[in-house]
Amino acid sequence: MAVLTAASPSEKVRLTRQAAAARREGRLAALGRSIPPDRPARPQRPVLLSPREMAKRSRATSVKGRIALLHALAHIELNAIDLAWDLLSRFPDEAMPVAFFDDWVTVADDEARHFELLAARLVGFGAGYGDLPAHDGLWRAAGDTAHDLAARLAVVPMVLEARGLDVTPRTVAELARHGDGASAAVLQTIFDDEITHVAAGCRWFEVLCRRRGVEPVATWRTLIGRHFGGIPKPPFNHEARARAGMAPAYYQGFEPEPG
Repeated sequence: MAVLTAASPSEKVRLTRQAAAARREGRLAALGRSIPPDRPARPQRPVLLSPREMAKRSRATSVKGRIALLHALAHIELNAIDLAWDLLSRFPDEAMPVAFFDDWVTVADDEARHFELLAARLVGFGAGYGDLPAHDGLWRAAGDTAHDLAARLAVVPMVLEARGLDVTPRTVAELARHGDGASAAVLQTIFDDEITHVAAGCRWFEVLCRRRGVEPVATWRTLIGRHFGGIPKPPFNHEARARAGMAPAYYQGFEPEPG
């Protein structure tokens, strides 16, 4: 709860890393027992705009484009810290097992580490988090799924984070091709960790479906149709999704037929 009420990004990161260490050492047992705020605390900057108000980002071939890319990703990771802690506390009626809480504390810790890496990279370019506007679309997904853990897992890890698996390798290659190996290495680290996050989402979504006696793929498609407001966009990184345990049946049919 302290993470969700901390406005400072550095404080969110510090509290998350501290809590994750305590969990690993067996000193953080009580999770899922407090009611989270409707919205987490946020710093005064960046200015939050609607997605349609955001200027089109420059390609990462220029320093300006790299700063914009890193800033956008840092904003996603800061939101992802809050999303993980919100998920850990918002759905107590599901009575999830200990392994569920362990998984999502680990996810929160990863997101905090990712934010640190991106923030440091921004500093390396003479910039900082908050320097540019950012959009609030990711937290809207949290609000739309606040009533149902299955819907939250269907949309956040299984659509939004899975999208990162599709697009990040191309960005890593582009950064490396233009001589920014340091930023490419940060994004590669994030990509590798996101596979485990999507895997956790798939695993616990399917656990919930078994509990409820419903078929996972059809349920996922119904939930994203209701709460995502769109369809997953191809092309898909089939290899990375397979490593995350996301069967092709989930997203087949969203890809155009060849020829």
